[in-house]
Amino acid sequence: MTRKRKQPPAELVEAEIESLTHEGRGLTHIDGKTVFVDGALAGERVRFRYTRIQRRFDEATVIDVLRAAPNRVAPKCPHFGICGGCSLQHLDATAQIQIKQASLADLFTRIGKVTPMRWLEPLVANHWGYRRKARLGVRHVLKKGRTLVGFRERSSGYLADLTRCEVLHPLVGERLLALGTLLDGLSIRDQVPQLEVAIGDGPAVLVLRIMQPLTAADIEMLLAFAEREGVHFYVQDGGVDTIRPLPNQAVDLHYKLPQHALRLDFEPHDFTQVNLELNRLMVERALALLDVQPDETVLDLFCGLGNFTLPLARQAATVVGVEGDAGLVARAQANAQRNGIANARFYAANLDGDLDQQPWLREHFHVALLDPPRSGALALLDVLPRLGVKRLLYVSCNPATLARDADHLVNRLGYELQAAGVMDMFPHTAHVESMALFVRSSK
Repeated sequence: MTRKRKQPPAELVEAEIESLTHEGRGLTHIDGKTVFVDGALAGERVRFRYTRIQRRFDEATVIDVLRAAPNRVAPKCPHFGICGGCSLQHLDATAQIQIKQASLADLFTRIGKVTPMRWLEPLVANHWGYRRKARLGVRHVLKKGRTLVGFRERSSGYLADLTRCEVLHPLVGERLLALGTLLDGLSIRDQVPQLEVAIGDGPAVLVLRIMQPLTAADIEMLLAFAEREGVHFYVQDGGVDTIRPLPNQAVDLHYKLPQHALRLDFEPHDFTQVNLELNRLMVERALALLDVQPDETVLDLFCGLGNFTLPLARQAATVVGVEGDAGLVARAQANAQRNGIANARFYAANLDGDLDQQPWLREHFHVALLDPPRSGALALLDVLPRLGVKRLLYVSCNPATLARDADHLVNRLGYELQAAGVMDMFPHTAHVESMALFVRSSK
C-alpha cells in the first residue's frame, strides 16, 4: 500500500537559524526535528513556510527575514530563489568562499581524520558572468505563450521563467529572452529540448538538441540571429558524434594559458572548466605547489585535454597523461603537437577498471596530479607509492570524496597532507572545488 505523503502545514513558523548546510540551506530544529530552510543564513531569525514533510527532516523556504545576518546581501539576479542555478546569491561572496573552506575543513576532520599542515588562501576570480559551459533547458509553455530558455526551478522540474542570467557569460546570459523568441519561431519549437553553451577565449557556440530536422526557413532564421548577435549555432540529433555546425558556423573553440604560451583547442561537448579565469589561477597554483624540476617525471591522471599536462610538460623531463575519454586523449595529443610539446605522452584507459596491462604502470614517476570526477580516485591510490610518487596534487570537485581519499593517503599509505584549500569555481552555488598537496617521505 502506498503511504500518503503528509501535506505541509499552512501556517508560518518563526525560528532561529543555527547553521548553514554544505548545500547552502539554513538549518534549524522545530520540536526536535531538523528543518532545512531555503534562503536562510546562519544566525538569522526568520519566518518560514514548510514546503515538504519527511520522516526524518522537513524542508521549508523563507518568507520573511526578521533579523538579518551581517553578511546577507541583496541578490543581483531578480530570479534568485526561483531559479535553481544559484543558491547563495543572498550571501556576501567573501563569506561564501569562507564557508566552503570551513566545509572542507569539517569533512577532512570527520571523514578523513586528517588536518592540513597549512591552509591555502582561497582562489577567487570573477563572481558574475563567469560561466562558459552550461546545459540549458528549452520548452515552449502554452500558458505563457512563449518558449523559455534557462535552468530549472529550484524545487521542481519546470523551467524557470528567466529574462537573463547573471552567472552565465554575457554572450548568452543577456540573450535568454532573445533566444527564447528565436526558438519560438522555429517550425520544430516543440522538438528542441535543450541548448548547450560552449565558450572559450573566442566566440560562443550554442548546440541545439533537435528531435526533428530543421527546415530551410529554420536554418535561415538561426543564421540571421547568429550574425546579428555574434554567436555560432551547432545542432545535435543523436549522440555527441552527431554534433555539427550549421552552414558557415564552424569555429575553433579554444582557451589560452598565456603564462605558458599555450592554446588548448576543444570541441563543444568536451569537458572544460566552466570558469576560465579561475582555471588559469588553478593551473598556476598547481604548478607552484608541485614545484616540478627539469629532471622529474610526472603522471597526470584524469588528464582531459591536457589542461594540467601541457603546462607541466613545460617544466618536467616527461609527463604522461591518462584519460578515460578517447576523444579527449586525441584532443590532448593534438594540443601537445600544436604547441610544440614533445615530452608529453597520452593514454586512453578506464581509470576505474583493470589497469594491470597499462604500459605506464611499469614506469617511475616523481610527481602525480589527480583531477578525478565526483566519485574520487580511491581505486587508484594504492598504485602511487609503487610508481615512486613522492608528491601528489589532488584536485577535487567533491570535498567528501577528497576527504575519504585523504584518509587513505595519509593513514594507510604514509603521505602527509601538507596543504589544502578551496577554489571558487562556481560562485553563488554550494559547489566546492578544492586542491590538496600530499607528500610522502623518502624514509
